[in-house]
Amino acid sequence: MYSDKKSILQLAALLKAHGVKKIVLCPGSRNAPIVHTLSNIEDFVCYSITDERSAGFFAIGLSLQGGGPAAICCTSGSALLNIYPAVAEAFYQQIPLIVISADRPAAWIGQMDGQTMPQPDIFGKLVKLSVNLPEVNSDEDEWYCNRLINEAIIETTHHGKGPVHINVPISEPIYRFTAKELPEARVITRYQGLNVYDRDYNELIARLNSYTKRMAIVGQMNLIYLFEKKYVKALSKQFAWLTEHLSNQTIPGYAIKNFDAAIYSMTPEKKEEMRPELLITYGGHVVSKQLKKYLRENPPKEHWHISADGKVADLFGCLNTVIEMDPFEFLEKIAFLIEGKSTMFPMMWENYCLSIPEPSLEFSHISVIGDLIRRLPQPSSLHLANSSTVRYAQLFKIPSTTEICCNRGISGIEGSLSTALGYAATSENINFIIIGDLSFFYDMNALWSNNFRGNIRIMVINNEGGEIFHTLPGMDSKSQSRKFITAEHKTSAKGWAEERGFIYHSISNQEELKNYIDEFTTNEELPKPMLIEVFTDKEKDTTLLREYYHSIKNR
Repeated sequence: MYSDKKSILQLAALLKAHGVKKIVLCPGSRNAPIVHTLSNIEDFVCYSITDERSAGFFAIGLSLQGGGPAAICCTSGSALLNIYPAVAEAFYQQIPLIVISADRPAAWIGQMDGQTMPQPDIFGKLVKLSVNLPEVNSDEDEWYCNRLINEAIIETTHHGKGPVHINVPISEPIYRFTAKELPEARVITRYQGLNVYDRDYNELIARLNSYTKRMAIVGQMNLIYLFEKKYVKALSKQFAWLTEHLSNQTIPGYAIKNFDAAIYSMTPEKKEEMRPELLITYGGHVVSKQLKKYLRENPPKEHWHISADGKVADLFGCLNTVIEMDPFEFLEKIAFLIEGKSTMFPMMWENYCLSIPEPSLEFSHISVIGDLIRRLPQPSSLHLANSSTVRYAQLFKIPSTTEICCNRGISGIEGSLSTALGYAATSENINFIIIGDLSFFYDMNALWSNNFRGNIRIMVINNEGGEIFHTLPGMDSKSQSRKFITAEHKTSAKGWAEERGFIYHSISNQEELKNYIDEFTTNEELPKPMLIEVFTDKEKDTTLLREYYHSIKNR
């Protein structure tokens, strides 16, 4: 029988799954459920050592004799500090060592309770990774716990070997041993490139070829990568290629971009039919909430993430393989290793998404964004400020020769305009900036400098507040908190734009937009930069958006 603490069960299951065999167990009460569980697993060879100072170095010896990581488990408080010298030795000698410390609940740290001190990150820079496990009270807690343990264990041999620290807070009751078996814990494996020096990747390619429903999702990438025709021919119909505008031109196949609206329109049966078996991801952040929700609720059998840094990025909660490699090198490597003919799965996604119409709405912030996108000269650069502008631009087709830029690293409101102006300062293209009123006024000091010229075209969507916040539950006109959450205002950009030397136009209807859109989208640099401020009715905007999504639901 094992401890009933799910964090401990995950820890034991993953130590076993990752092939850890040798464990040093130090005495104590807080770590008793960990010790009891580990000592009752036949796969582990356990050693009892009382003095933690000696135990740490003993574990180093175990690791040196065999090469694989050894583990050491201690109780809370000063016991952990006594392992510090061994941790330092393991770090500088590059020895894989897993330090497991039991801990009191966070609420009792610093409250004069016995054997308590701040244990997370106690070893500072002398470990390759330090993780503090959550106490598991939900499925999300258990997923998080599983991910952290996987990250710690595989880090012991990542870019050289070394120690890691896993801190395990344990609440009362701690002496309850009712679990009869270990869980089937999800194991994350890292490949450092596809070469025989790291590990045999033939098994990985065999898994790739065992699936017919393959999908690739590309996050934000600020580049254009031109695949050679031979790779395009080999790869294009092997995956359903889902990309957002922020991905730019970084795939060797047909780009499916309106998947957000398409997923919203699907019935439960259609979602199951369209679910991938294998998901491969590369690039940075993905904006679509619909896509995240869909794959978290309908997970593929496998998720591989390809990145040059080899970090774990478990966006959809089902990651099992990390491949540390340039993603384009990876795709070109597997292009001629994929067996068999193209499958129908990519065509299923392409055809379904092609059946979803673009929004055709009367004058609104969405229709104005669509009008601009349809008129973008080629080539050009399009800067999307954040939030609503990014999501609504995704509803419209953008030519592949348009560069897309956006601050979606942390996705904050600040700096969108400043970044765009910095980009445009040395750009040969006409630079279009679509920005909401809150983002513009927050970063209006970007226009304080003189570092801009006539290749700047700014479209401010002014609906007198944070539009996306109006869609939150309870944000009707009677809500007491509405003005604080949505930051409602009556401010215009006119005075500031004209003072800074911009050509300025105010637009409140479709006729006024027609009067200025040709000048705004000309492919020639103007004598002055231009700013058009589009005023829309936020209530009407929200209604039109809901009507559009209602029209495509369960098509």
